[in-house]
Amino acid sequence: MKKRRVYRTHDVTSAQRALQAARAGGIPDDDLSLIARSDIELENIPEHRKDAATDFKPAALKGALGGGAAGLLAGLVAIAVPPLGLTLAGAGVTALAGAAVGGWASALVGSSIPDPVRRAFEEEIEAGRILLVVDGEDEALDRVEPAITGAGAQPLPFEQPSALS
Repeated sequence: MKKRRVYRTHDVTSAQRALQAARAGGIPDDDLSLIARSDIELENIPEHRKDAATDFKPAALKGALGGGAAGLLAGLVAIAVPPLGLTLAGAGVTALAGAAVGGWASALVGSSIPDPVRRAFEEEIEAGRILLVVDGEDEALDRVEPAITGAGAQPLPFEQPSALS
């Protein structure tokens, strides 16, 4: 499973050096991104490097799971009440409807919440520092970390599983 690590740099040049070091160490481009204050991102960071993620996907998955479970429970309870006349297939449809509504509602909420890296390091970002976010397997991250820190980046206390990896 991929994990996410975050490194702090003080300027765009240092961030680019650290990014090059990670790439040279074998981390694919798709697993590298930069986070900075909006004025810095607009002026200095290429669009494909920006990490503007929200909690949309994780929230949608959690909502679909919770909504599906609630819909299934409601359907099973409805089966137990004979006057409603709900069949087992009806309970399945109720579960699917619950999953759809739960996923949709949670995705709406999740799209408005910044991702965990932005929440955890809001002060760093506002101070004008640039964060390098690296996703990878443990052995790849351990192998490339000396090169990243050698390029001037400082590791921050953050290591979590990458979303949907």
